[in-house]
Amino acid sequence: MEALKERIRREGKNLGRGILKVDSFINHQVDPALMLAAGGALAAHFGAMGINKVLTAEISGIAPALTTALALGVPIVYARKTKPVTMPEQVYRETAPSHTKGEYVELMVSPEFLGPDDRVLIIDDFLARGKTIDALARLALDAGAEIKGIGAVIEKAFEGGRDELAYLNVPIYSLAVIIRMTDDEIVFG
Repeated sequence: MEALKERIRREGKNLGRGILKVDSFINHQVDPALMLAAGGALAAHFGAMGINKVLTAEISGIAPALTTALALGVPIVYARKTKPVTMPEQVYRETAPSHTKGEYVELMVSPEFLGPDDRVLIIDDFLARGKTIDALARLALDAGAEIKGIGAVIEKAFEGGRDELAYLNVPIYSLAVIIRMTDDEIVFG
């Protein structure tokens, strides 16, 4: 997606340790037109797969997952990081290390919204090491759902996440694949 790559080139900042700051259009301030285009592109790629739910993690995955779900005409389910009082006692629960927070985060989904009748597309803002997406996949599998594919807005291929997720044997598609980042340049594959 050329518009996305151009925004990354223009506004993305390499903070070191593999962290790419895209807060001005994806992670803190969201460009709705860009997210609509991203969701449309992800939905177009996965559209013929019989998906009936889009699954993501709060909070940064919600914008691209929402626009993808909107384009597919299906609900979005996002894994919560804190358990509200409205969530039942028994939930699907997994943990994943957070690259940007430097600690483990807990992800929870209510069995009310994810189960064996679901054909799930997992969407996230980044595919880096694959740990958050792996935790989402484990949640879906624990619920008995079928994972149909994985989509990411930005993939940092040099961090190996795609290889970590290969065991799922599902299609993985990213809108912008970065193969190298230095202080001076971001190189797309």
